[in-house]
Amino acid sequence: MQPDEGYEIKLPQFEGPFDLLLFFIERDELNIHDIPIAKITTDFLDYIQQMQALNMELASEFIVVAATLMRIKAKMLLPRPELDEAGNEIDPKEDLVQKLVLYKQYKLAAAELEVFAEERAKRFRRGNLAADLQLATEQADMGDELATLDLYRLMVMYEKLMYSYGNRSREVRHTVEKYPYTIEQQKKAIASLLEINQQLDFSLVVKNSANKVHFVYNFLAILEMLQQQLLELQVGLGFNNFRVSAKEKQAP
Repeated sequence: MQPDEGYEIKLPQFEGPFDLLLFFIERDELNIHDIPIAKITTDFLDYIQQMQALNMELASEFIVVAATLMRIKAKMLLPRPELDEAGNEIDPKEDLVQKLVLYKQYKLAAAELEVFAEERAKRFRRGNLAADLQLATEQADMGDELATLDLYRLMVMYEKLMYSYGNRSREVRHTVEKYPYTIEQQKKAIASLLEINQQLDFSLVVKNSANKVHFVYNFLAILEMLQQQLLELQVGLGFNNFRVSAKEKQAP
């Protein structure tokens, strides 16, 4: 009997081997922290055999995880369990379980981000977006790498970064420097300068500032004094050309 020419076999698509393992765990309502390794290995290998029978390309990640499952299964069949330095029995499934838990967290986070992406897609984009994207593409050629990025590779990259962070040679420390300036203090200093010079131009503000932070406090102090109507502002020609002077008090 000849098979029907229109008959097709389709397998569900998974983003990676961990996605397939989570499918088996959720389908059979298994405990992710206590995986029946023999059953899940059989299901995993059966899926790979179906892919091979249909001449589907096998990704290297599926082959690596299949080898890992078989290695774990072989270790669990050994009569002598592997012990750590403290003499405690090492669970050969522990590393795989940790990776599955981490992958599941990423998958749930990705689903939440997808909802945000759908909401964002409903909004109007600002103009000239195509020109900005073209400019970004010319400056950083990341298209091919991003096109092949999936959740499994993202998890592997995250794991490598966390390993590098945990095993870094020295701890990174940041020093927070507290500057001895306040706006009220600089208002008094500016008032004193105006008593001497009567007028205070922008270049003099820069000259009397010890550093950039000091200048920012001086500038904020001038703005607050202008708002409180303690100063008068005179704008001249050119860039950053202005002068301030003390506002004369009106007689009652």
